[in-house]
Amino acid sequence: MKLSELQIEELYKFTRQHYVYHYDVQSELVDHLANDIEEISEATPKLSFEDARDKSFKKFGIFGFTDVVEAKQKQMNKRYRKILWRFFKEWFTVPKIIITTTIFLSLFFFFKIQYSEYLLLGALFILTGFDLFNQIKARRTQKKKVEKKDKVFLLEDMIGQTRGVFSWLVFVNIFNTINAFKISFSSMENHWLLLVSFSATLIILLFYVTAYLIPQKAEELLIETYPEYKLVKSL
Repeated sequence: MKLSELQIEELYKFTRQHYVYHYDVQSELVDHLANDIEEISEATPKLSFEDARDKSFKKFGIFGFTDVVEAKQKQMNKRYRKILWRFFKEWFTVPKIIITTTIFLSLFFFFKIQYSEYLLLGALFILTGFDLFNQIKARRTQKKKVEKKDKVFLLEDMIGQTRGVFSWLVFVNIFNTINAFKISFSSMENHWLLLVSFSATLIILLFYVTAYLIPQKAEELLIETYPEYKLVKSL
């Protein structure tokens, strides 16, 4: 028995009811369920669609779709790390290496200024406030998509979440480090300042890549990752 479009849509609703919210994961599960239901229906023609669906679902075990969702998340985390590395390493190629070097040297001479650690904290407060405002706007947009039941892809969601987590971790860790060790950058020897400047340069580049560059390239990355993305979004 070939499933109808209405039954396929029912399977999508069924996956959402069982806490699968991302369209790409839903599609994979729906495809698996549909094939299995067709096989079950051929073996037992009198079985209703709902009973065949429930029989197929039981094969996933007591945790339902949880294991599949976790496996897809691990797979997408691995892909996201590759994307992050791809964008990050571009900053160490010509001509961006010039910008990277400029950032590094600017930080080195900035840290030589007396009380530069307090200037750094002040700049971080301003940047964090600005970034928080942008994150709130992005979350509202994402919330509207969920409320409208728009199709949200796993990578799309991951890009937004990573941005927020990384921004918060950077601010908290730098703030705690400066306060815990009572760091005075201007009193440090040059070799330590070079190390701090290099570390700060890497953090700035990672922040820029995760918080701005990758989100700006999200559409392009989603089309690259999901061949069906453009078609789905046009529906």
